[in-house]
Amino acid sequence: MKIKNGIAILLFFLAVSAALLLPAVDTSAADYLTFHTDDEANTIDIFKKASPAVVYVTNNAYRRTDFFSLNVQEIPQGTGTGFVWSDEGYIVTNDHVIQGADHVTITLQDQSTWDAVLIGRAPDKDLALLRIEAPRELLNPLPLGDSGELEVGRKVLAIGNPFGLDTTLTVGVVSALGREINSLTNRTIRDVIQTDAAINPGNSGGPLLNSLGQLIGVNSQTINPNNGSGIGFAIPVNTVKKIVPQLQMYGKEVRPLLGVMNTPDNWARQRGIRGLPIYQVTEGMPAANAGMIGFRQDRRGEIYLGDIIVEVDGHQIMTTDDLLNALEQHQPGDKVKVVTLRDEETLEFEVELAPPG
Repeated sequence: MKIKNGIAILLFFLAVSAALLLPAVDTSAADYLTFHTDDEANTIDIFKKASPAVVYVTNNAYRRTDFFSLNVQEIPQGTGTGFVWSDEGYIVTNDHVIQGADHVTITLQDQSTWDAVLIGRAPDKDLALLRIEAPRELLNPLPLGDSGELEVGRKVLAIGNPFGLDTTLTVGVVSALGREINSLTNRTIRDVIQTDAAINPGNSGGPLLNSLGQLIGVNSQTINPNNGSGIGFAIPVNTVKKIVPQLQMYGKEVRPLLGVMNTPDNWARQRGIRGLPIYQVTEGMPAANAGMIGFRQDRRGEIYLGDIIVEVDGHQIMTTDDLLNALEQHQPGDKVKVVTLRDEETLEFEVELAPPG
């Protein structure tokens, strides 16, 4: 009996001591309407400021109503997201969002719909530039950030129209940098941002924002193996800053010219050739002026390889994609060092790149 009483007394004192150590609980009801964590307040503020810039893109095609009729009907064949680039009416989206479109319409946040004019496309970078004739007061461009300042772990926000549901927000972090994805033209898009912020069908072409509400990427693709949570990829804003002025001026992406026609990649691979063989050089262009040569034919009709490009300014060249990516790092008038193999001899050329024709 004494032991039982002793245990009961001990448990009582332990309970009292634990109660004294617990912090006081505020039993007053919290005002949820005014209370936000710092992170919640930041997310809400960014969404309110950025969402007016996000637009709904509708890809329409003209189709005959039936086989025996000449009547043509406009049919929506896809939707996606875009965003206001400037208050002059320029809209940026993914190129694959408008692929095959006969007519594109843009719906702004006030639900007004505007016919869009295609200004330019850069399929290799999966970017397209449209323009609408909407009043400036309806156009709210996003502030531009610097994707070169990103770090893994930084907070990012994606706004888009997934599954036709307009102006949807998802939040995540930068999960990797320097990724590479392929465009529909099978060109490599470099320095892509990887994020765990949910990017679903319809989000394509929408903005990826940092915690200051600045544009740091254009949401483009997602990988979702085995119906898992998936990861998303965004084209970095520093690439967009470079491409948009080109689309405004030329209607397409432009790069300086070397002035060569190379063989198909699979032709060289099948023959075990290291590098990118030049099939032909264009007279009066940089490569020809520097002394580079293409295929040669002797008097008996035998064909011999000319120069095989293996390096441009320190970048190894194995494919057409490698060559184009190396040239895109430069401007017309820049001088680059091109290393080639010719008859098993290594040659170096200093070439001044030409402007696009």
